[in-house]
Amino acid sequence: MAALDLQEQEQLEALKGWWKDNGSWVLGALLVVLVTMSGWRGWQYYQNKQSAEASTLYNQFLNQLGSQDAKRYNDAASAVMDKYAGSGYAPRAALLAAQMNEQGGDLARAKSQLQWVIDHSGDDSLKDVARLRLAAVLLDEKNYAEALHLLEAKHAESFEGLYADLKGDVLNAQGKAAEARSSYKLAYEKTDSKSMYRNLIQMKMDALGVAP
Repeated sequence: MAALDLQEQEQLEALKGWWKDNGSWVLGALLVVLVTMSGWRGWQYYQNKQSAEASTLYNQFLNQLGSQDAKRYNDAASAVMDKYAGSGYAPRAALLAAQMNEQGGDLARAKSQLQWVIDHSGDDSLKDVARLRLAAVLLDEKNYAEALHLLEAKHAESFEGLYADLKGDVLNAQGKAAEARSSYKLAYEKTDSKSMYRNLIQMKMDALGVAP
């Protein structure tokens, strides 16, 4: 790749700084969208078939989520998870509660909720989301081995870009630049060309000196 000129270097440094401060939030927001959208048919099934109490409990959880009160939304999430573990409501409650706990700094609880989804959800797409989010938390904690273990688990093709991108982050944090480059390149290839997320992957590739 041709050497970057001064202006490009300044832009790259600015982008790198922005990603360092906001990257976790961006990924978290993306995963919340995936949680909302994934398994829509299964979600409709549970809306129609589950008991009125399960629906009521989940709606109560959503109301508590908006309160920003950690005890209230965690208690509400636990109620759904404990009483209706086999439903489509429970893993969604766990994922959304985990996202709130991450933002609130309660990483131990967030990790427990994400692991619960991996262990109990009947929806593979939700498991894929939980593994990805848990790996991101482990990366922040510098637990690189466990993060890579999660990212190497079997996952849907639609998640390949996200998994490869985060794997690149882990490898880069370990100082394995060559492996990180390969992972970012795969992420770039697997991400929709119209997606803004692809620009963030491009930024990481530029920082490591690799062309798409």
